[in-house]
Amino acid sequence: MALLRPLDKLPTLDVATILLVGAEEKLLERLGEAILREGEGTAKVQVHVAPGLPLPADRECFRPRVDLVVFVLSLHSKHSLRTVEASLPQLDAGFFLGKVCFLANGAGKEQNASIHMDAVAKMATAFCSPLLFGELEVESSCASVARRLLHILKICAGHVPGLSALNLLSMMKRSLEPALPDV
Repeated sequence: MALLRPLDKLPTLDVATILLVGAEEKLLERLGEAILREGEGTAKVQVHVAPGLPLPADRECFRPRVDLVVFVLSLHSKHSLRTVEASLPQLDAGFFLGKVCFLANGAGKEQNASIHMDAVAKMATAFCSPLLFGELEVESSCASVARRLLHILKICAGHVPGLSALNLLSMMKRSLEPALPDV
């Protein structure tokens, strides 16, 4: 099975495609539905869900261009972390230029977590990708995460004039860096 590459296909006007990858299908479906609800009335949004990468190599299956890949990790499941770690090598390095982000679910209940948030933060830093936190079981938090992912998706798909995925990545990195100490 071949690597998933960001520029295999030409972009489609007013269509943005997001790929949600993670071990917990119910959470992915819930997030996908929230993204579609929040995206109504704007450009056409396509949501694809995969339990892991590589994607099946079915020749009959039409695979659209993927504009953004979101790795969804549950902090309450080590299987979730292993799934994401196994999927990362299946992406072409070009995706890590602003077209990948990590989403850690369950950050509000860290005392019950199987995975420490530092491990997820180190993974996101190692792959130069933004890290978002959310509680996908809570409707309002899921909707908030969906809106944020939708904004990122529009930029990655090229629907925001003058702003690219690489610009977005550099802006998000700067906002996450600690401030310089006073001299």
